[in-house]
Amino acid sequence: MITPKVTIIIATFNREKFFLETLMAVQNQTFLDWECLIIDDGSTDKTVEIITPLLDKEPRFKYFLRSEIYKKGTSGCRNQGLDLAKGDYIIFFDDDDIAHSQNLELCVKELSNDNISFCRYIRKVFVNDFHYEFDYSTDYTFFHIDVKDIERIVKNELQFNSCAVMWKKVCFENTRFNERISYGDEWELYSRILSTGIRGISIEKCLFYGRKHPESITGEYDRKNPLRKTSHAEAILLVLENLKEKKLLTYSLKRYFIAFSISFKDDNLFKKILNVLDFATFEKLYWQIFFAVLPFRLVIHSKKKAVKGRFK
Repeated sequence: MITPKVTIIIATFNREKFFLETLMAVQNQTFLDWECLIIDDGSTDKTVEIITPLLDKEPRFKYFLRSEIYKKGTSGCRNQGLDLAKGDYIIFFDDDDIAHSQNLELCVKELSNDNISFCRYIRKVFVNDFHYEFDYSTDYTFFHIDVKDIERIVKNELQFNSCAVMWKKVCFENTRFNERISYGDEWELYSRILSTGIRGISIEKCLFYGRKHPESITGEYDRKNPLRKTSHAEAILLVLENLKEKKLLTYSLKRYFIAFSISFKDDNLFKKILNVLDFATFEKLYWQIFFAVLPFRLVIHSKKKAVKGRFK
């Protein structure tokens, strides 16, 4: 059996409205040596009916129902895809987005370097219909990423979207998505992988377009879905545990997560963070005072900002 160079993994669930367009963007890639594993999480709409004609014509697409040994959800589907993948390189696409036609070509080119374990690129967001006006230039700037960038990555100052990175398969040899998490799962896994010290490249070219709509996982989170928010809190704790274990937890990161936890009072995230970090008595008291005073500081900051805005 011929082994493909790239494995594309797409988890799908009830995406009859968008999924065919997503698959056609995969079929239109300028790089041809790929397999696309579609892991269906149990769709009950017409998704399968709509995509079947394309699957029949294109053998590089391979359709699977999620096995019961994997938990329902995107993470379980992606883990099944990882276990089935034959390619040297792995990339995850979502079932409602559009990949630039050069996505695979340019990432594979960058990953030909033995010292590079992943290729990150720019992802943009669109609403409604997608306009196919790709920039086919191969001239772009780039920069390298390694463990020294972990703080910016964890803070989302240097974003690692699930569909904006191609990885060498070896990065997943000993790790998988945490299937308990339904929001922040890729953020948690990617920070875990990057904390091992691997080196990658980021190219300054948009190679993926995320469709923004209310039915997406992000849309659910924005509407304050309690399950998604609780999952996000769990992902935060797992990231903190890993950073603590790897001795990568800086003062700035502690401050960031403790300040961020003010939005998760229903989940008691602040108390859980204190338990995970297991501070000495004095440091624990310091952060308790910081957290207690923070709401007042935020109010003062907001008022100062409003006053400055009126005098501009």
